[in-house]
Amino acid sequence: MSSKTYGIGVVGYGFMGQTHTYGYHSIPFFYKKPALKYVLKGVCVRREETIADAVKQGKFEFGTTRFEDLLERDDIHIIHVCTPNAMHRDQVVKAIEAGKHVYCDKPLGSSYADCKAMVKAIHAAPDDLVTQVALQYRFYPSTMRAKQMVEEGFLGKVYSFRACYLHASNIDPDKPLKWKLDKEKGGGGVLYDLGSHVLDLVNHLIGPFGSIFADTHTATKQRKHPETGAMVDVATDDLAIMMLRTVDGALGTVEASKLATGTNDELRIEIHGEQGALRLNLMDPNWLEVYDLRDEGGPMGGNRGFKKIETVSRYPDAGAEFPAPALNIGWLRSHVACLHNFLSAVAGKGEAHLDIPGAAELQRIMDAAYTSADTGQWQKL
Repeated sequence: MSSKTYGIGVVGYGFMGQTHTYGYHSIPFFYKKPALKYVLKGVCVRREETIADAVKQGKFEFGTTRFEDLLERDDIHIIHVCTPNAMHRDQVVKAIEAGKHVYCDKPLGSSYADCKAMVKAIHAAPDDLVTQVALQYRFYPSTMRAKQMVEEGFLGKVYSFRACYLHASNIDPDKPLKWKLDKEKGGGGVLYDLGSHVLDLVNHLIGPFGSIFADTHTATKQRKHPETGAMVDVATDDLAIMMLRTVDGALGTVEASKLATGTNDELRIEIHGEQGALRLNLMDPNWLEVYDLRDEGGPMGGNRGFKKIETVSRYPDAGAEFPAPALNIGWLRSHVACLHNFLSAVAGKGEAHLDIPGAAELQRIMDAAYTSADTGQWQKL
């Protein structure tokens, strides 16, 4: 391990800022040999009155309401962007121009145009500057094993897929217009918020996509403004349903919904191929289910059928010894693994994924879905 100690700066200390910070405090437990040495230097929050609480909880050395205070310090080398989507472009570009490595929450921006500005900044930056977007569902052992099996050819030619990411958080018409429902702050609705995750995961497993057709739905047309209490129009989607075809010809559906009554945080994927099938549900994240057509059949089924592979906490990293590999996995653990992957890339020991250019392509797919919903036509990708 290098003797250099990397200073960490976090902008935005809401739910996701706290999640990213939790990752830094947890890495020494999960990875006995962290990829690099680091210290939590500064946190930037919106209001002066929340600085002290953020510094105390996150164990930062200082807090500020001025983002530039993080960029101007030579002892801060990594910037975490955990603010609403519309703020990402300027903050990411400024961080890159200041020579900082960047770890950004998803989606990358509030439009594909935002993302192109970030990619342009990267092209002008030093080659060793590392960026990654927090698409943590790539970092469950079950999804990692699924990726491995696809690459090994387990499925053969992929015929079809179906995937969805389901919440029930927008079914209440009295829910106020918080920032993820505000188009000016988020750029999009559930397609950006949940669709980014499920589209990325399907694309990661069996992509790239070649074309897309989509439609969206907003169930509650007006909501109360959280500060004024006035009723305002809702311009974001609660439900997005997409049909996609991969470059290799597989056809499938992807749904992102916050109207799925009875669900909590349910990300499901099924992939069907000429030799087998894979399916997973991250509400039951300890298993990857596989069907192998090469298993012997018989009058009463023989040995064929879906089998559950016990992926649990079996990360491939040699240092991932806590907790025991046989113990169950959880949402926060995937964030820690995602952050560990980023730090390994900063240390020159791995590859960041998904980096900002890759996440910009993901945003291009989502914006093509919105175009399809507006025009009622398939869009080539």
